[in-house]
Amino acid sequence: MELILVRHGLPVRQEVTQGSADPDLDPRGHSQARRLAEFLSSEPIDAIYSSPMARARQTATPLAEKLGIDVVVEPGLAESDRDGTFYAPYEELKASGDPRWRDGMTAAEWSPDHEPLEEFHERVMSAIDRVIRHHPGQRVVLFCHSGVICRYTSTILGHPWDEIGFYYPLYTSVSRVLASQNGKRTILSLNEIAHLRGTDLPTGALHG
Repeated sequence: MELILVRHGLPVRQEVTQGSADPDLDPRGHSQARRLAEFLSSEPIDAIYSSPMARARQTATPLAEKLGIDVVVEPGLAESDRDGTFYAPYEELKASGDPRWRDGMTAAEWSPDHEPLEEFHERVMSAIDRVIRHHPGQRVVLFCHSGVICRYTSTILGHPWDEIGFYYPLYTSVSRVLASQNGKRTILSLNEIAHLRGTDLPTGALHG
């Protein structure tokens, strides 16, 4: 089967004093999601899963509506900051000199507001393995987060679980993995953003 891992679109900044920060997409994030839907809608897709977090669910909506497929919410695809009280795009934090842009970039810089790294790793791997078991021979799209995608792809490449990742997924980027029922995993592509080329929509790239 083929997994299509999609990072959510650009979200808004949010900080709360009670509960957890769960920001919506920025208007540009909604535009990214619509362009992604056009990009993927020509492919035969059998199922769509999403993290329960708003930015992922809203990114999934245009493709689901276009294909007439119900989105399955999978809690195991949530980001490690699901219980945090603050969210801002990393590139925005870096541009303003806010040191929080480094949170989660390495194990040593793992934020205390995030789920413990080992627990996060185990949750992500278990959730994606469940999807694979339920969809042999099919093509399934998973709308999730940069941390989820980095954890999964890094593990396929044999990186230790406590290493964060080897690249940074861009907004609405597509990463493809072939997954067999015997446990073999093969990365087909990382960070496809052809649908954003030639637009003025942000990609979330960290420069410098």
